[in-house]
Amino acid sequence: MVLGKIIGTLVATRKEPTLEGLKLLVVRACDVDGSFSGSATGGVVVAVDAVGAGIGEVVLYAAGSSARQTQVTQNRPVDATIMAIVDEIEVGGTLKYVKC
Repeated sequence: MVLGKIIGTLVATRKEPTLEGLKLLVVRACDVDGSFSGSATGGVVVAVDAVGAGIGEVVLYAAGSSARQTQVTQNRPVDATIMAIVDEIEVGGTLKYVKC
C-alpha cells in the first residue's frame, strides 16, 4: 500500500464498460505528515475510489494486481484502488498526521 493525497478528479465519458459507475480520483504519493516534500516518491496516479474519498484527504491505495482485490474492483481493468481514508498517522510515538 502507498500513502497518498487526493489532488483531483478524473471524468471520462467514454471508457471500457466494466469501468462504468466507478469514481476516478487523481492521487499523489505523500509523506507521513501529508506533505509532498521529503521522502515522498512516485508520481501521480489515477485510482478507483472504493471508500468514498474526497479531494485533500490522505488515503492508502494499492497498485498493480492488488488493486483488483476489492469488491468494487474485482475482475476490472484497474491498476490503482483507494482502499482506506487515513484518520491519523503516528510514528515513534509522535502524531505526524491527524485528519482535520
